[in-house]
Amino acid sequence: MASVGILNQVMSTPFKTHCASKTRSVAGAAALAAVFTLLCTASARAHLIDGEMITPAQADSVADFVSPGNLVMVKQGMTMKIVPTGNLDWPAPYRAATEKYSPQVRLSPNGELTSYVAGLPFPLLDANDPQVALKIMWNFSFRPQYTDDVDIRDVEAESHNADPRASDSIEHFTIGHFALYNNIDRTEVAPMPTDPDAVASGIRYRFAVYPILEPSGLRGVGFLRYRHIDPTREDSTWIYQPVSRRTRRIAANALSDTIEGGGASDSAGMASLTYANTVDPDSYFGFAAKIEDFDYKLLGVRRMLACVEAADSPAHECPVDGGRSVCPENWEMRNLYVIEATARNSSMLGSPPAVPHHIFYIDSEGFFITASDLYDRDGQLWKTLATFNAYRDRSTPGAKVSIWKYKRMFQTALVDEDVRSGFSTVFYTPSRDSDFTDSWFINQGAIGPSLLVPDAIVRLGH
Repeated sequence: MASVGILNQVMSTPFKTHCASKTRSVAGAAALAAVFTLLCTASARAHLIDGEMITPAQADSVADFVSPGNLVMVKQGMTMKIVPTGNLDWPAPYRAATEKYSPQVRLSPNGELTSYVAGLPFPLLDANDPQVALKIMWNFSFRPQYTDDVDIRDVEAESHNADPRASDSIEHFTIGHFALYNNIDRTEVAPMPTDPDAVASGIRYRFAVYPILEPSGLRGVGFLRYRHIDPTREDSTWIYQPVSRRTRRIAANALSDTIEGGGASDSAGMASLTYANTVDPDSYFGFAAKIEDFDYKLLGVRRMLACVEAADSPAHECPVDGGRSVCPENWEMRNLYVIEATARNSSMLGSPPAVPHHIFYIDSEGFFITASDLYDRDGQLWKTLATFNAYRDRSTPGAKVSIWKYKRMFQTALVDEDVRSGFSTVFYTPSRDSDFTDSWFINQGAIGPSLLVPDAIVRLGH
């Protein structure tokens, strides 16, 4: 089965070896996965030295500490600098909300979140809890990175093929805003902890990517997504295409594949030109699909490498792999939850999503995804994601306006690579060539719900 194929790839590391002494002999990868516990960690930290630079020649030395997909990127040139492990702290209002509201949070028998208001839903995790994997995923969904609102301005994306000698990208994008407004889980900006619109509209959050500024053939394109509070209701999503001056709805099962845009028009008046890009909307920030649309299994907790306190913001493209990743950058050992996600057969989704299986690597302090490997319907590795994150009080050293009261975790870049073809897309947040010193506006009231509606996406796309 596909799931067994995925488990075989993930478990063929010292994660299995280090746990073996605590388990009885079992047959098959699926059975083996069931005996891993939350306390089973890799302990080979001494194999890596702080300050060491990992190049493709030393890729084997980190094979046990990165995902199978991320290892492909190291072998093709993504240089890693090993640094000491740091500590992450949550913003004080988020911590207070967790202490106040988490005792009342529950999971329904079918895994839906109930009685949630704000903060981390499940700060206390029990390895023996059969729902621990789902609780970790809900913690990821309400992670402390940003709660009320976020507006990332001047985002850049670049796509490259597998030829490291190529100096030019296949496609280059600039985007005005990646923006989110939460109706619930509000901890710093009024109204708190819930916007009355949550009851009126039934919307948990609004998220938009708009407008695309370049290439010229996509100028004005915008993407809008609503996550509903009702767990039985699928996301509402639209894409705006200036050539037709219309927004069109997108089916939920299409969001795990790249979205079409462009300037050419088909017979129905809709844009039909595809563009060179590997990132799908369900992979924004590591994973953006509905939690309820997947089943989850905790494979264990591992000491693994992740980019958590990046040296550079804006990030730098890797000079030795044709720009397909970000390097050199700081990587440190972290305790990561390793979660297997399998898409449910939901009648609401219609046909299965393009990516039915994921392996997530989730930081146990910040609850953000540090890496993700995506598998096809045959259980074969298809794509890999790596997120590059920083922990600071501003997104760039020169920020003048957006200086946060608390140090925050934020993403400087995301790499999405098709490991079969070597084709890769890198999102830079902020852009490397931005004229703005302020890029990330987090919990500052910089974006409101009125800017995240179809009419606003159309207006700003003109």
